[in-house]
Amino acid sequence: MTKNNLKARQKMVFSAIMMALYIAVLFISQGISFGAYQMRLATSLYGLAYLYPFLVLPISFANGLANTFGGLGLIDVLGGICAGLLTTGAVYAIRRLNLNAWWIVLPIFLIPAFVAPIWLSGLLGVPYFALVINLLVGQFVPGLIGAILVKELAKRGYKEEI
Repeated sequence: MTKNNLKARQKMVFSAIMMALYIAVLFISQGISFGAYQMRLATSLYGLAYLYPFLVLPISFANGLANTFGGLGLIDVLGGICAGLLTTGAVYAIRRLNLNAWWIVLPIFLIPAFVAPIWLSGLLGVPYFALVINLLVGQFVPGLIGAILVKELAKRGYKEEI
């Protein structure tokens, strides 16, 4: 997982570990991950798609699986996968555009906050913009943590060549 390209088997194992880590972090922090103000610390891991683009799908699926902890059913699981794909895809696009890793704060902060209320509003009976504001409050910290994580790992040479 240094600057050398990983082999397919290594990518698969690393992806499984990251999925398990995402789910474990969300499970441990579920008290603040679901509710009026959601601070999903696990979404910090979206930033890893900047260093390892092959994590776009696994982390997105991990988000969907982790949404089962919230008890809102299949719509929340599928919505979580879509929100994860949009967010990790945007993180990867930032890398492809050769932008500084600090830019990943924006998709981690904004995309879940504006996308998740699309289905949560209907499921919870709460107005869309009220949910957006609540999610914006909670997503800033994970965005910042994600950027710091990526900057520190990149400094130490952890990065997949693209």
